[in-house]
Amino acid sequence: MALAAVFGCPVEDILDVDGYRVLPESDLRVLRHQTGPSTAEAVQRPAPVQAVAEHRNDVLAAATESAAWAQWVESTNVGEIALEQILADVRSLAGEYLTGDAVKLFGRTRRLRDRVFGLVEGHQPPQHSVDLYVSADYLCGLLAWISSHLGNLRAADTQGRTAWLCAEMSGHAELRAWVASTRSKVAFWDGRLREAIQHARRGASCHPRGTVGALLACQEADAWSKLGAADETQAALHRAALAQQDVDQPDHVGGVYSCPEARQENYAAGAHLCIGSFTDALTEADAALERLRTQPVHAYGTEALVHITRAIAVLGSGQPEGIMAALSPVLAMPPEQRLDPIPQRIQDLAHLMTVGRVATGSATLAARQVLSDWCHDSAPRQLALSSGDGPH
Repeated sequence: MALAAVFGCPVEDILDVDGYRVLPESDLRVLRHQTGPSTAEAVQRPAPVQAVAEHRNDVLAAATESAAWAQWVESTNVGEIALEQILADVRSLAGEYLTGDAVKLFGRTRRLRDRVFGLVEGHQPPQHSVDLYVSADYLCGLLAWISSHLGNLRAADTQGRTAWLCAEMSGHAELRAWVASTRSKVAFWDGRLREAIQHARRGASCHPRGTVGALLACQEADAWSKLGAADETQAALHRAALAQQDVDQPDHVGGVYSCPEARQENYAAGAHLCIGSFTDALTEADAALERLRTQPVHAYGTEALVHITRAIAVLGSGQPEGIMAALSPVLAMPPEQRLDPIPQRIQDLAHLMTVGRVATGSATLAARQVLSDWCHDSAPRQLALSSGDGPH
């Protein structure tokens, strides 16, 4: 310490590390008391500059990680243009189904559905996911319609359930209504009439703004008429007419996903027929056919069903000689257009021709044979006999 006083400097400036090691512990205690921590101890402590640097590195690393995550969130496997194109393709398929080959359209619809499913399983912003679920819903619904028209109601029911899931995932009320309509239609043709009514009412509870509201009421009327409930049938038909008047916006997709007035009148004609109102059935059928004649594009299936309904009404009115004339447009249909509801209605007509005074007439017997042969050459039967890639 004396030496440090001579040189006018702190003691620690004179001692090196070896000097600290040879000093007695008593001297070290005195030195520590006077000067603070030893050089050896200071060496063992992390420098403040080093600690700050380490913390700065952590901060920068965390920022880099957040930036990388944000970049991933912003990335997508589908863009706005692709989503627009998918919806345009959905609209095209829904429109073509009214006039096209059901089997060919099934394959195209299935391929587009697979593509949309694949995109949903990838990564996209939430709003793009919603758009994809909407398209997937319409496509599964269309596959349900085609499957039922090709005679496979079980497959149609499965497609309907998947469509409902997509509607739930999208949170789209209008979609729920269309899926409920599709499921009601499948249940009706499967003979589950009470379930068809439940589906129709479930769809109506979504308060849709498009023409699906009219269609749902028509489907409820259809099921009630099959159950022989005349009052409920008339009430549902009245709601369908009101719903048609209240439509305040175009349907999102159109085509099979639309219920124009001619389609509504077709349902009304069939419902009136089932409850024995033959005059009302003829009136509705004639009105529907008149509308269809003025439309540049219309559903051949709807037109065929209207002609069959009219033929049944003619028979019920006691004019069996007019049946074949009423059916002539239907009998001219190519086999690929004879979708399952059409042969089924023809079979209903053929069965009615076996009852009462008309059953033994020569014209009736000949007509029944023609109708039987016609039903055997239908789209579902061709599909069943083929090895093509149809619905399973």
